[in-house]
Amino acid sequence: MRTKLALLSLIGLFLVTACSKEGDFKLTGKINGLKKGTIYLQKIEDTTLVNLDSLVVDGNSEFEFITDLKEPQIVYLTLEKVDAYDYDDRIMIFAEPGEMTLNTSLKNFESQAAITGSENQLKLDEYTKIIRRFNDQNLDLIKKTFEVRKEANEDSIIYYDNQLQNLTKRKYLYTVNFAINNKDYEVAPYLAVSEIFDANVKYLDTIYNSLKPKIKKSKYGNALKDYIKERKNAESQTTNTVTDTTYSEVD
Repeated sequence: MRTKLALLSLIGLFLVTACSKEGDFKLTGKINGLKKGTIYLQKIEDTTLVNLDSLVVDGNSEFEFITDLKEPQIVYLTLEKVDAYDYDDRIMIFAEPGEMTLNTSLKNFESQAAITGSENQLKLDEYTKIIRRFNDQNLDLIKKTFEVRKEANEDSIIYYDNQLQNLTKRKYLYTVNFAINNKDYEVAPYLAVSEIFDANVKYLDTIYNSLKPKIKKSKYGNALKDYIKERKNAESQTTNTVTDTTYSEVD
């Protein structure tokens, strides 16, 4: 009887383990140099970072996560290290149903991450590479702006302020063009709502209208649609308020 109960318990444990490993998304990889720590697979849900799965590392730096995605979306691989650092490392992944791999090192956890298996990730990497150049230029201009403000050089202040504004416009236009040129991918509406959400609503509209029907129905396609609606409603209310105030002053 005890043997039978033990066998049933093992079968039950196996079934629980098997159920926990079902899903349409599989992420495997290795973190070179990692001996101890906890790895989390996470996503943002209602503005909160939630755990999809976790793994305690004790000697073996390889990992495997299996979960349900249902559609392409951003997830995060977060490393909670057993060391003296006060912060954790986090890698953003544009995950897609299917199999993906992520290999990196403990020393350069984020910068050395090599991610394969996702077309959206490839597009995001392409975009990020160019945007880094914009960001580097922005930092240089900000530094120059501080310097000329210390010198109280009015002409130089105006010059570098204009340069900053022009750089921001170029960055936004690049993002708009990139999204339109990649309208077949979920990365297009994602960039609109995450990178240029404060751009003129006409640019967001242009991106949304360029999207393929499948992408419009995606997680980020719907998010972009709802956001555009909110922006237009807010702008309409502001216009009405200004108009009402004007009429009141005339009266």
